[in-house]
Amino acid sequence: MTALEVLKKYWGYDSFRPMQEKVISATLEGRDVLAILPTGGGKSICFQVPAMMTDGLTLVVTPLVALMKDQVQNLTDRGIRAMAIHAGMNRSEVDLAFNNAAYGDYKFLYLSPERLSTRLFQSYVPVLGISRIVVDEAHCISQWGYDFRPDYLEIAAIRDIIGRQVPVIALTATATPVVAKDIQEKLGFRKENLLTGDFARPNLSYVFRKTEDKMGQLLKVCESVEGSGIVYVSRRKSAEDIAAFLRSRGIGADAYHAGMPHQARSRVQEAWQGGQTRIIVSTNAFGMGIDKPDVRLVCHYDMPDTLEGYYQEAGRAGRDGLNAFAVLLWNRSDIARLRQTLRAAFPPLDTIREIYQQVYAYLGFAYEEGKDACVKFEVESFARRFHVPANTAWYSVKYLETSGYWTLSETLQIPGKIQFTIDRDELYRIQLGNADTDRFVKLLLRMYTGLFTEYVPVDVAKIAQAGRYAPAVVEEKLRELSRRQILKYIPAINAPMLTLHTERLVPKNLRLPQKDWDERVRRRTERLDAFIAVVENDRECRCTQMYRYFGQADTKSCGKCDVCRLQNQ
Repeated sequence: MTALEVLKKYWGYDSFRPMQEKVISATLEGRDVLAILPTGGGKSICFQVPAMMTDGLTLVVTPLVALMKDQVQNLTDRGIRAMAIHAGMNRSEVDLAFNNAAYGDYKFLYLSPERLSTRLFQSYVPVLGISRIVVDEAHCISQWGYDFRPDYLEIAAIRDIIGRQVPVIALTATATPVVAKDIQEKLGFRKENLLTGDFARPNLSYVFRKTEDKMGQLLKVCESVEGSGIVYVSRRKSAEDIAAFLRSRGIGADAYHAGMPHQARSRVQEAWQGGQTRIIVSTNAFGMGIDKPDVRLVCHYDMPDTLEGYYQEAGRAGRDGLNAFAVLLWNRSDIARLRQTLRAAFPPLDTIREIYQQVYAYLGFAYEEGKDACVKFEVESFARRFHVPANTAWYSVKYLETSGYWTLSETLQIPGKIQFTIDRDELYRIQLGNADTDRFVKLLLRMYTGLFTEYVPVDVAKIAQAGRYAPAVVEEKLRELSRRQILKYIPAINAPMLTLHTERLVPKNLRLPQKDWDERVRRRTERLDAFIAVVENDRECRCTQMYRYFGQADTKSCGKCDVCRLQNQ
């Protein structure tokens, strides 16, 4: 089948979006390719279509667990065999998944970057039959980028194991020319091959509005722009407060942030995607992988700290090609806050070194222990335990992450698991105590198989629905059976996971060079200054300024942004 026939068969589309066909052709010819496609450009199609046209397994490296789960589910729904391996899975689960990927005729294996350096993955590489490597969020491999992750540097080493003849597709929504060049070098491209989509979004109007009355301006914007929208804020409490304010003014709104329980976030997201909720007020935890084409408004209530982040979030408006608005509300206080945040983002190295040791102590690891452990880790709880300011703890943990010592994942929802500790015959011989407990055990046996041989993931909500229990009652029944040693119950986890890449080092072996610290501060300052310059410059088209930053210097004025409209009056 041709690429277009594959697109029609599995995705139902009659044509490709701009640039998709060029990226597909390049990888089918066996060439390495870096594709910079703005948000909404259909990056996943660029590797999913060629994967269905060739033999072998496509390895997809992405740091976004929620996104990989969504894509795996989407592929599975289309009858395509795909699986994901990410932080939060134990060794036996990972081993089984790799075995299935190697011998189960799968087309896609999604992998979080911290898995690349593990001996288990590298031992499976020769039998996985990898025919293509996809690097999503490819800017993460560049120290010149805005979201550098050391785990990504392992990709070049994996290419040496797999074979350099296996092509790489690197994908990102934003990259400056310097970052684009660095990505190709870090991934060991056999020949430079950059394909850049058009950054121009003629249907999207950028409006940067300076105001001291943000709440009033937000209300006016929401009242004047009809349809679905996203409001981005910097703090969780702001999300709650602003959503409540909009509701009080008759606008259907709800909050979304990483501190909410998984079920609540899912409910909010589904209501917004289904049109029951008009406006979602969120931290930047929301948006990755969300495929809602009819968003008419993206409003930044708080100013982001990079042009890359702003452009990617704003680009979630108008993906259906119809008119949409990206509104930034700002004032001098925002700029002062961002500069203060930048200073706070780089605690002194002595503080970072101390927090490194405290994290291992908090997790219960002595010196030379902890390597490759993946454990639940909540920064707020850690900070309270050691009486450290939460911001200082957070930025120290993130600095140590970019230094390669560990990886802090996004909040994961890991289902609970159960396994019977007695065999089936013994289960029928013992006295369970009462008829309801007996009914509950029989319900578990009807709903799940393999309970006597291995841990099986269970869904408390589904058990509750099937047995007409409250979820809290199901939890208590599972705990009671565990206390009686009839089964083992591991409760669900809804928390960030910390993957440790090294054993706990003695202080003298912890390398955090001052020159690296200085260089990171300089780069972050340059990116912040570049965005502030665009915000403050109300004499030149907003789009012209942004596109020049991303290396497209020959673009014309958009005619639709706030600057162009003012000049055209």
